[in-house]
Amino acid sequence: MIQKTLKQLAEIIKIDNDISKFQQTMISGICIDSRKLEKGNLFVPLKGENVDGHKFVEAAIKNGAAAALWQKDMPNPPLHLPLLIVEDTLLAIQQLARSYRKQLNIKVIGITGSNGKTTTKDMTAHLLSLKYKVQKTEGNYNNHLGLPLTILQLREDTEFAVLEMGMNHPGEIDFLTKLALPDAVVITNIGESHLENLGSRAGIAAAKLEIMNGLQDNGLVVYYGDELLLKEYFDQYYGNAVVKTFGREKSNDLFPNDMEQGEKGNYFSINKQEGNFYLPVLGIHNVLNALAAMQVAHHFHIPFAIMNEGFAHLKLTGMRMELVKGAKGEKIINDAYNASPTSMKAAFELIESMKGYKRKIVVLGDILELGTETEAYHEAIGNLLDPDQIDYVFTYGKLGEKIADGAKKSFPANRLFSFLEKEVLITELKARTTGDEIILVKASRAMKLEQVVDALTK
Repeated sequence: MIQKTLKQLAEIIKIDNDISKFQQTMISGICIDSRKLEKGNLFVPLKGENVDGHKFVEAAIKNGAAAALWQKDMPNPPLHLPLLIVEDTLLAIQQLARSYRKQLNIKVIGITGSNGKTTTKDMTAHLLSLKYKVQKTEGNYNNHLGLPLTILQLREDTEFAVLEMGMNHPGEIDFLTKLALPDAVVITNIGESHLENLGSRAGIAAAKLEIMNGLQDNGLVVYYGDELLLKEYFDQYYGNAVVKTFGREKSNDLFPNDMEQGEKGNYFSINKQEGNFYLPVLGIHNVLNALAAMQVAHHFHIPFAIMNEGFAHLKLTGMRMELVKGAKGEKIINDAYNASPTSMKAAFELIESMKGYKRKIVVLGDILELGTETEAYHEAIGNLLDPDQIDYVFTYGKLGEKIADGAKKSFPANRLFSFLEKEVLITELKARTTGDEIILVKASRAMKLEQVVDALTK
């Protein structure tokens, strides 16, 4: 993690106060939450909608922070403490991260995409760790604040950093990639998320392709070759990057020969290596995420032959195809972290393929940021539900009602339920579970459907 004296920090970021009294004070690491403070940290207060971190500066230093930043427009800075007064504390974090990244002798892998980027990040980190010291984005720290904080926590002996890059608007990936300066980039796919801000799938593709703007000379590009919007771009690409594709089609550099869904994961084989691989993650679509990770790892001299070793110890970030056991013995697929029409379809294919259950139930909620066609997308999702494969459909939220409207065309009323109150949904769902079910729970993050999962486990 970053370790600097206040004098060295002042050479990186512009400060507006005299620090001569404290210039040899050493900081180790950055903290923005006083509850997670570690001794020696630089505490960085941020102005949020509900909480202003400046209120905690004095307590943070008292509790072990070596120093703190202070935003210039905030009154009454405690100048008797080791303080750096800056124009903007968020901007200061970004400037420090940019400087620290250039200081590190490290390979950076940047990962973006509409779906699967967190899972691909986790897989890539596990495969690279077979040979190297690896750190990765923790949780969903993938934006203009999270990515700089991740960089500032990198250890100097780390050899690879696997960094997730998310966005809602044009220009955001451009900022992140120019800060991270990746040696390899992955684009997992192009879906429908953020249509509200980007207008079309072509607009989403253009925003994801901004990741190329920070790629280092002779770097690696791995992209989903079955996506025409990406293929069209790279067919016209004349840069010096090494370009590799993955996907289902045999025209890709890496593709699966066979894929089989197991009880808790997937078996598959590839065109580049004899033998089978086992991925302990549900969903055939996750085999494609694994292929992307395998392409990166192989480029950096990890043999395909040993990659099962990396998959065997794979642990994914929570609420992504997470198999949970309910209180009655029912199995729950907790995929409540996020959703899009594309990932909904993949989740339906998964639950339909799972054998050995007397009943199959889906609990679905609103998908956000889909733009002007939001209601049509939700109805289309309802149309995808097959009453011969799914026994009960539960929806939650205003847009969830549109999913139910789409499902009404094929589902009888006694198998289709729509709710605006989560507690009522939970009560009705519990009344219909006996322990022999597999239940899929999926929606956009803001719907907090993990609360349904939690209720079923109690």
